[in-house]
Amino acid sequence: MTTQRFDIVIVGSGAGGGTLAHALSATPARILVLERGDFVPQEPENADPAAVWKHLRYRTPEHWLDERGRAFRPYTHYCVGGNTKFWGSVMYRLREEDFAEVRHVDGVSPAWPIDYATLAPYYDRAERLYHVHGVQDGDPTEPPHGPYPFPPVSHAPRMAEIVGRLREMGLHPSTLPLGLRHPGEPGGCVLCNTCNSFPCRLLAKSEADVCCVRPALARPTVTLWTGAFAHRLLTDPSGRRVEAVEVERRGERLRVEAPLVVVSCGAVNSAALLLRSANDKHPDGLANSSGLVGRRYMAHLATMMQGFHPFRVNDTVFQKTVAINDFYRQGPDTDYPLGQIQSQGRTHGVMAQIVVPWIPLWAYDAWVARGVDWLAMSEDLPDERNRVTVERDGRIRLWYRPNNLKAHRRLVREAKRILRKLGAWAIVEHSHHAQNTTHQCGTLVFGTDPRRSVLDTFCRAHDVENLFVVDASFFPSSAAVNPALTVVAQALRVADHIVETHLS
Repeated sequence: MTTQRFDIVIVGSGAGGGTLAHALSATPARILVLERGDFVPQEPENADPAAVWKHLRYRTPEHWLDERGRAFRPYTHYCVGGNTKFWGSVMYRLREEDFAEVRHVDGVSPAWPIDYATLAPYYDRAERLYHVHGVQDGDPTEPPHGPYPFPPVSHAPRMAEIVGRLREMGLHPSTLPLGLRHPGEPGGCVLCNTCNSFPCRLLAKSEADVCCVRPALARPTVTLWTGAFAHRLLTDPSGRRVEAVEVERRGERLRVEAPLVVVSCGAVNSAALLLRSANDKHPDGLANSSGLVGRRYMAHLATMMQGFHPFRVNDTVFQKTVAINDFYRQGPDTDYPLGQIQSQGRTHGVMAQIVVPWIPLWAYDAWVARGVDWLAMSEDLPDERNRVTVERDGRIRLWYRPNNLKAHRRLVREAKRILRKLGAWAIVEHSHHAQNTTHQCGTLVFGTDPRRSVLDTFCRAHDVENLFVVDASFFPSSAAVNPALTVVAQALRVADHIVETHLS
């Protein structure tokens, strides 16, 4: 087995790994980024709904197992930039209360070991790095911070009309913070209708590939290996340090040694990698003395909705600009949180046909042309029974049952009531239920007590002194806003810590 050596190995190139590589690229450290996928090609299929949604051109072909042992194809992409290549670019800060204990109707969302003030300066840096466009325009939950680094994306005329109607209802609609590169400028984002869940052919979406990985590769100290799958992490005889990463690349097994290893594979795959790395010193999986590796899996409760009016064609192209946070802390007649409502990117007929395939495509095209798309999103609570395991044949198994369902159903009802007031004749809805792999988090929770957490507050493993995990797996709770900006902010914080402690 060939051996190669670097100063730092980062496994994964998404929001965590890509950002960390960029932040550390200014140091003299020789950095290797391992990515099991490749660059997403810039091609016409990037904006083809049939290619993306029907033929799943860019999604991983692998199948995971659900709780009942049924195989399913997860919404996961292995490529440079990871799932950020396909996100909708909504980049929220967690709200101040999300860092504290919050009581929900179905349980408790635990406090984080850090507070909002700790991450605030890193949120500032993250918003600049990822070109976040926004404005403080009445969101009742917005935490304290300075002006956004880039101006907001303007509402299309139809969406501006909806914002006015929402205000007449006594609500406080606000502008979504969006990570887009130079919207409306020459060579920048053209605000198309294939942004949300599509790769950007113009490279004008703020994603880890464009914002971090490519600039980092411009430095001679940073190397990227694509098509490189990390099988296991190998420790020294004491089990206290990772000695090497066992990698398969282009049919060859390689041993990559480094004094510092960072795992950033996403909450499911990071947990799976540590579980696959079990040895005599770590019989239940690497860094798993707490028994929590893979446990506490969370994914937001998310219901997609479309309000339809048969005589009103929606000519909006870029629709994803509006949020309603009035029910984030409590509902209109409840004392518990419900969650958030966001407008979404345009649904295309072929996307709807995937759900109910026997209806002809022309009917779906006519339907979605007369619809406005929304998302109702509620917090998923940590439950140790919701977990990731690895089968003997190497397949990932996701044991997951959504919770906090009462609050989410209440939020969906409230969203429907709003859509009817906006004139919707009919409302359709869709949810991923127990096979939800979007916004995945929580499988390697961070904390101060090694008995009740896997990582410390800087995302270093309690049990393995040179192992960090930087992706959404460190989340103690899922909150009810998109997790991406928090992953980026924590990656920047961890990078500063690594520079001060391991590279000094």
